[in-house]
Amino acid sequence: MATIVNPDLERYVHDHTAPPPALLEELREHTYTNHPSASMQVGRVEGALLRTLVALMQARRVLEIGTFTGYSALSMAAALPPDGELITCDRDPDVTRVARSFFDRSEHGKKIRIALGDALDTIRALPASPPFDLVFIDADKQRYAAYYEEALPRLRPGGLLVADNTLWGGEVLAPETEEGRAIAAFNDLVHRDPRVEHVMLAVRDGVTLARKR
Repeated sequence: MATIVNPDLERYVHDHTAPPPALLEELREHTYTNHPSASMQVGRVEGALLRTLVALMQARRVLEIGTFTGYSALSMAAALPPDGELITCDRDPDVTRVARSFFDRSEHGKKIRIALGDALDTIRALPASPPFDLVFIDADKQRYAAYYEEALPRLRPGGLLVADNTLWGGEVLAPETEEGRAIAAFNDLVHRDPRVEHVMLAVRDGVTLARKR
């Protein structure tokens, strides 16, 4: 999904964001070279945002819904303490195989556990305790609301839920596709939910932060 920010400003923001480690740059290049859906990958700016959020919260446990080739997971794992844990969910064995190969080359890879299979089944099977400090949703858009409802009870009070692609290329203004309608409905759900405080950011294709009360 393309960003909706002016391309020149997008480049300026990119160039004025701290560069990622060499391994993440290699992962980005590998993804764009080998995967037709490479635009699904978060880039420097969003990766840095996720890493910063994990660090600011002093998070110890993170749940990610949507691994793809692992850029976001590695970005967040870098900010976890040595005994921190990140569980990342995906149903695609091919992309998670790529992710695992890069996790194995990182000093932070030991903090990451890939849960291969349907993410809703994975989340429902998780114990209620200990709760997660941060949840990142970046998977199939039609199920954002379901992921949200399953993940929120497993998030600690004061914990943060982060959802990607919440502007969906601007289509949320007048949704015409299933994905656009699902994202618009998800945005309305979060906006009406008294269980969270929330803000929507125009970062890349839209990032929503929802803090559990």
